[in-house]
This record gives sequence, C-alpha cells and structure tokens, in this order.
Amino acid sequence: MRFHVVLNSIGIILKYFGILLLLPVIFAIAYKETSHILPFLVSLAVTIILGFLCTIKKTDVKELNDIKKSEALGIVFFAWLLIGFICTIPYLMYNLSFVDSIFESFSGITTTGATIITNFSIYPKTLFFYRSLTQWIGGMGIIVLFIGVLPQFAVAGRQMFFAESPGPVEEKLTPRIRQTAIRLWAIYGGLTLLQTALLMLIGKTSFYHAICIAFSTLSSGGFAYDEYGIALFTNYKIHWIITTFMFLTGCNYVLLYKAFIQRKFQSFIKNEEFRVYLGVICIASLVIAGILTSSQNISLYVAITNAFFTVTSAITSTGSVDVNYNLYWGITAKTILFAVMLIGGCATSTSGGIKVTRWIFIFKYLKGEIVKIIHPNAVTPIKISGSTIQQNIVHQMLAFVCFYVAVMGISSFIVCLIEKDFIISLFGTVTTLGNIGLTMGHALSSHNGFSGLTNATKLIFSFNMLIGRLELIPFLALLHPDAWKKS
Repeated sequence: MRFHVVLNSIGIILKYFGILLLLPVIFAIAYKETSHILPFLVSLAVTIILGFLCTIKKTDVKELNDIKKSEALGIVFFAWLLIGFICTIPYLMYNLSFVDSIFESFSGITTTGATIITNFSIYPKTLFFYRSLTQWIGGMGIIVLFIGVLPQFAVAGRQMFFAESPGPVEEKLTPRIRQTAIRLWAIYGGLTLLQTALLMLIGKTSFYHAICIAFSTLSSGGFAYDEYGIALFTNYKIHWIITTFMFLTGCNYVLLYKAFIQRKFQSFIKNEEFRVYLGVICIASLVIAGILTSSQNISLYVAITNAFFTVTSAITSTGSVDVNYNLYWGITAKTILFAVMLIGGCATSTSGGIKVTRWIFIFKYLKGEIVKIIHPNAVTPIKISGSTIQQNIVHQMLAFVCFYVAVMGISSFIVCLIEKDFIISLFGTVTTLGNIGLTMGHALSSHNGFSGLTNATKLIFSFNMLIGRLELIPFLALLHPDAWKKS
C-alpha cells in the first residue's frame, strides 16, 4: 500500500466534501436561522483544511491510475471514517457529548437512522436538515459521488467503486465506471426530486418536511425531523408515497435503470431477486395486517397501510415508523418484522442488511449440498436469474455470510456483557450492523432510541454502522498484514 496515494485521494475527497457543507448554511439563511450557521462553517473549514493537508504531497496521474485493490480499500475505509468524525462537529457545537456526537454522526452518514436525540424541540431546523443531508450523501455512497464528478478518479474509480459497494456481484451500467457513477446518482437524485414534489403536491407538506423525508427515504436512512416523524401525518397518501419510494430505493438500481431509462420493464419480471424481494414484502405485510385487524380495533385499510409501511421500512433498512409497533404490535408481528430486517434489500441499492441475493444464494447452495448427499458426484451449479454464479463469487458470498454472522455474534456478546440485556444486545447489533435503525424492546423503543445506553455500547454500535455500511469487506481486508505492505 502506497500511503501517499491513499492520503492524497482522501484529501481530494475531503476538499470537495467540504463544499457540500455549504448546503446547511444556505438552508439556515433561507429559513432565517443565521444564528445557527457557525457549526456548519466550522465543519466546512475543518474539512477543507484537512483536505489540503492531505494533498501537500501530490500524487501524479500515473500513480493514481495504477491504484491497487488494497489502496482502494484503504481509501474507502479511512475516507468514511474521517468524514464520520468530521460530521460530529455540528453535534458537538450543539452540546451533545463526544460519544453521542459520534453515534449521531455515523448513524447519519451510514444511513442507519438510529438516534440518541430525545428532545427535538431544542434544536433548529437547520440541524435536522443537516442530519437528513448526511444520510442522503451516504445513501448512494460518498466515493461513488466523487468518482462521478472528479476527473482525477476516471480510471482509479473502478477499484474504489467496488470497494465502497462490495455487492455479491460487480454490476455496472456502462463500460466506463465514471459514467456508471453519474447515472446512478442521476437516478438517485431524480427519485429524490420526484418524491419531494409528490409530497408537496399530493401530501400538501411544506418544502422543509418534504425534502427531509425524501432525503431520509431515498437514502434508506429514516432520520426524523421531530419526535413523531411520519406518525404525525394523518393523511395516508403521504404514508403510501413514502412506502413506494422506500420500495423503489430498495430495488437494484441497475434494474431501475434498465426499466425506467432503457424502458425494459420486463427486467422486473425476469429478475429473480426482485421477485423474491416483492414477495417477501407482500406476504409479510399481509400477514401482519391480518394480525392487526384481528387483534386491534382498526380498519383493514389502516392495518394494511401500517403493515406495508413498516415492513418496507424494515427490509430496506430505512427505519422510519408510522406507528409505535413496540406498544401496539404483538410478539408474532414483531417476530415477522425482525425476520424481515435480517433479509435486507436488493444488491446495488441503498439498503443495508445481508441482501436478498445472498439469501437466494444460501438457499440454493444448501439445496445443492443436500442433493450431493444423495448423489455425491452430482454437479449442481447455482443460478440466479438464469446466470450461473462463478466459483469465486460463491466463495465470496459464503465468506461474507460467515463473517457477518461472526461479527454479529461477537458484538452481541460484548454488548450483552455491558448492558446485561439480551434483547438490547441482539436487536441493537442487528439494527446497527444492518444499518436499519429500527428499535425494539423497552430500552430500545421507537421513541427512546439509543440515548439510555452506555458510552461503550454506543461506540460499539457506531463501529457496527460503519463496517455494516461498507459490507465488512474493506475493514476485514485491512486486518490482513499484506494489505499494509508497500507495493
């Protein structure tokens, strides 16, 4: 690993990330909250200064174009880590403790949406706009954004693109990775603008509410701008608009591109992952709706609305809630919700979790192994959507699932020792490692959030959010000594 190449690349990213921090400043001016500009100006200044310090020793184009896989992994991991710490500055300046600021910052940038804020009334709109903005930037990916806009990464961007989005298979829209990044962000931005417009025109919300909801929805983040969030809206058109866009952003963006840009709508039907994704949402939602109507005095329409909203929120790792399911839902409904959380959305989406593709693979892999028990010499290739999964991808998927379960187990065990509560340890680990943000149980209810946990647990969960967002791979690779050898 050439450390000057890694440092220089991170510096380039930081300088341009600082420019994005002008948006909360502009928002504060527009909403006459100019007294709240300072925290964001300080963040902007710190980011740009660090960016220039990292680029004091210049890297020529030849070195940058010859970037190694270990260097790409290092750039991605440390850029996310550093930006996560930089994003703590506004929270610190609003008198949150250092650990709480770290938790809130990493929850935003990794699109987890878990929060330690309990009293929303003491903070300005600008801070909540900033929280939503950090989610939106992190949703499609910090590195993917700058690969699209910076010519410096025109060649080197391929390694960083797949280091930041290490899905089950390497999917891209065009032969040029920069064009792929641009088109992904174009779809992402277009959906954000469309949802904002629909919330304002059909839902009759204000621009502030609409943009914050759209940022949180399309990023699969779920941060709320007040204590009640979506539950405050009695207009169920708003709930269905949000559900629709949560569903779309949980789809594979390559599939969305083929369907809506290339007009190949049959791609939805042909895609096995999409069919399973849609089926899980519909079945889980209808079962929960049936449970709610039989156990509570609510109409079928309200039950279906609540069920589809919450299930879609869980599977896409958005974490938004339109009902206090901890209070009103029974154990059966919450168990189904927990199972859906473990599944995750589609590959190449903004969703967290293990992802639907990997679950399809696990099922087919186990099915093949059962066949081999009866027929030891049988050849059982694994096919998803008609394409055979290559052997190296098979190994990567198995490794990912094993590491994911191992990290989940270690994290849960340590947190259980600290908090002395199995529900907190298990559910907290699942929701932070999967970047979901939903809470369950007395201590982790949808209104109390994570504020009552110890500092040690908050730091563990913050780390879970980071490695969960990067799907473990960059972090695990950097644990190997060979990744640090000078090339």
